[in-house]
Amino acid sequence: MAQLVAIDLPAGPAWVDALRRTWDAGDAALPLDRRLAPAARERVLGTLGAGVLVDADGRHPLRGGWPVEDGDSLVVATSGTTGTPKGVVLTHRAVEASARATSARLGLDPAAHRWLACLPLCHVGGLGVVTRALHTGTPLTVLPGFEPAAVLAESGPDVAVSLVPTALRRVGTEAWHTVVLGGSAPPAGLPANVRTTYGMTETGSGVVYDGVPLDGVEVSLDPADGQIRVRGAMLLRAYRDGRVPLDAGGWLPTGDAGRFVHGRLVVDGRLSELIVTGGENVWPAPVEAILREHPGVAEVAVAGRPDEEWGERVVAFVVPSHASDPPALRDLRELVRDRLAGYAAPRELVLVDAVPKTAIGKPQRALLP
Repeated sequence: MAQLVAIDLPAGPAWVDALRRTWDAGDAALPLDRRLAPAARERVLGTLGAGVLVDADGRHPLRGGWPVEDGDSLVVATSGTTGTPKGVVLTHRAVEASARATSARLGLDPAAHRWLACLPLCHVGGLGVVTRALHTGTPLTVLPGFEPAAVLAESGPDVAVSLVPTALRRVGTEAWHTVVLGGSAPPAGLPANVRTTYGMTETGSGVVYDGVPLDGVEVSLDPADGQIRVRGAMLLRAYRDGRVPLDAGGWLPTGDAGRFVHGRLVVDGRLSELIVTGGENVWPAPVEAILREHPGVAEVAVAGRPDEEWGERVVAFVVPSHASDPPALRDLRELVRDRLAGYAAPRELVLVDAVPKTAIGKPQRALLP
C-alpha cells in the first residue's frame, strides 16, 4: 500500500535522490519546510497523514499515517504556519503535464539547457524546477538555499532559474537564459528573458506565462465577480482530507480576480484583499508598486481597515529606507493620486520594522499590525 513519505533533508542532491526513491517505491512525497518550529512541523506531519519520515538519520515509520492513492506523486502543504495545513495532492500525470507544458513554452532543450533550483523545495515555485528537470531529463543543480553569490556562480547563458521579485533584485536578469518569475507582483520593464507566471499550489506551479495560458490550460472569468477559474491536466486531484475543490466541469476557482487585456490575463489580486473605500474598488498591488518608487520606502504592503466614513480606508504599512527620516503620508498620497486615483491614495501610514511575507515573497496582509 502506497504511503506518504515526508522528506526532511536540506535541498541538494540527497533531497532529489530521496524523491526519486520515493517515487520508485510507488509512494508519494511530502516536502517538509525545514524552517518550521517543531510544533508546526508535527502539525503538518499529523494533519497530512505522513507514514514515513526521511531525514539525515535514515527512514523512520510514523504513527497515524494513512495511504495515498495509486498515481499520487506529491502532497504539498499550504498555510502550515497560520492555520490548519492543507495538503494539495498532485498526481504523476499532473506533475508530468506541468513539466512538459512549461518546458515547451519556455523553449528549453535538455541537450542545451539546465535548470537551477534555489527556492524552497517545500513550495511549488522551487519544487517545480526539480520535477520539470526529472520529467524532461534536463540537467539540474539544486542549491541548499538562496544566497546571491552561490546563485550567480551557477548562472550562465544556458541556465534557467525560478525566482521571486526579491531574489531577482539581488541577482539581476543578465546572467541567465531564462528567468521564471513568480510570487508577488512583478516589477515593470522586465527584459525578454524574464517570463512572469501565474499559478498556485493547486495548479502545480505556474499555468499562465506572460498572461497566456500554457498549452492544454483553459482560463475563464466568473461573470459575477471576475474570479479567475482554471482547468487543465496539471490541477490537483484533491486535498489530503479528501475535499475536491474542482466543480463538475473540472474548473478550479482560484480566489483571485482578473481580467483580459488584449487577450492576456491580468491578475488584480485576491478577492479577499480587495479594498472597497467610499464605494470604489482598490487593489493593493498597484498601489504598492507606486509606493515602492518613493526613495523613502524600502518595503511596503497595502491593506484595508474599517473606517466609519469610508467603509474601509487604504492603509500603507511601510518599512522606511532610513528609520530617522521616514516618508510623509502626504507625499505618499500625492504619488498615488498623481499616478492612479485619489481614492486609491493611502489615508493612513503605519511604520513597521518588516512586512510579513510568505516564503515566495507575497505579503501576508492578514499578519499586518
